[in-house]
Amino acid sequence: MDPMSFTGFGVVAGAELTEAVRRAGADHVEPTIAGNLAIRPDGDDGGWARNDVYAGDRFPSFAILVPGGLPLLTADPAAVRGYFDAVLPIVRSVADRGAKIVFGSGTARTAPDGMPRTEAHRRFAEVLRTARDAAAANDMRIVLEPLSRSETNVLNSFAEAVRFLDDAAIDGVDVVADLFHIRNEGESLDVLREHGARIGHVHVSDRDRLPLGAEGGDDVWRDFLTAVHDGGYRGSVSLECNWSRDTAAAEAEIRRSLDLLRRAHAALV
Repeated sequence: MDPMSFTGFGVVAGAELTEAVRRAGADHVEPTIAGNLAIRPDGDDGGWARNDVYAGDRFPSFAILVPGGLPLLTADPAAVRGYFDAVLPIVRSVADRGAKIVFGSGTARTAPDGMPRTEAHRRFAEVLRTARDAAAANDMRIVLEPLSRSETNVLNSFAEAVRFLDDAAIDGVDVVADLFHIRNEGESLDVLREHGARIGHVHVSDRDRLPLGAEGGDDVWRDFLTAVHDGGYRGSVSLECNWSRDTAAAEAEIRRSLDLLRRAHAALV
C-alpha cells in the first residue's frame, strides 16, 4: 500500500444494497447496525439478534450504532450499558479486528428541551466512555461523528467534537469527517488540515447526500478529499449517499461514484 494513499473505498449500506455495493466494485461495505445488522426478531420487547444476511461476512466499519428509540441522555445508565453489551458482540461476530464503529445516532443523543448544554455534554461523555469501553472489550473502536443541527443539538461540528473530547479527557476516540455535516454547518475545510491527526474515519457525498457527480452536485467533495489527505489521514473512506431505490440504478450510481472517488484520489497521490 502506497503510504500516501487511503486504504480503501467503501459504501454505507443496509442489507438490501450489500450485493449491489460489491458488484459495483467497492473495497468494502459499511453496514448500518441498529435495525439492520442488529434486529429484534420478536419485536420491540425482544432481545437483539444478528440479521442472518450477514452470517459469515467480515467488515472493517459500521454506522448507525444506536436506535432513535433509546434516549441516551435521559435513559437509565444500566439500560444504555445493556444495549451496548447486547449489540456490540453481534457486531464483533462480523467485524474485522479493530473495526471502526461510527457513533452518530443523532436522535438518540439529542438533549431534551431545557437541558443545559454543559449537562448534555456531561451525560453524553458518560455514554461515550461506556460505548468506547464496550467496543474495546470486543476488539473494535468507536469514532465520534459530529452531526449538523438538522439531526441533533449535541456536537455539531468537527472542531466542537475535538474540544469536547479534550475537555472531557476522553482518549481512544477519534472524530469522523463527514462532508454532509461539515457543509451544513458551514465549517471550513481547513479544520481538517488543522486537526488531521484526530480524523478517525471519513464519509463523503455530493451536495445534499447526492451520489458523486449527480446532476445538481458540485466539486466541493474533491476539495474535501484534498483537505482530509492534506491533514494526513490515510485510512478508509466511505460513500454515504442517498442512492436510488431501484437496485440496478443504485448499483450504477455507486459504480460511478467509486470511479470518481478513485480518480480524484489518484490525482492526490
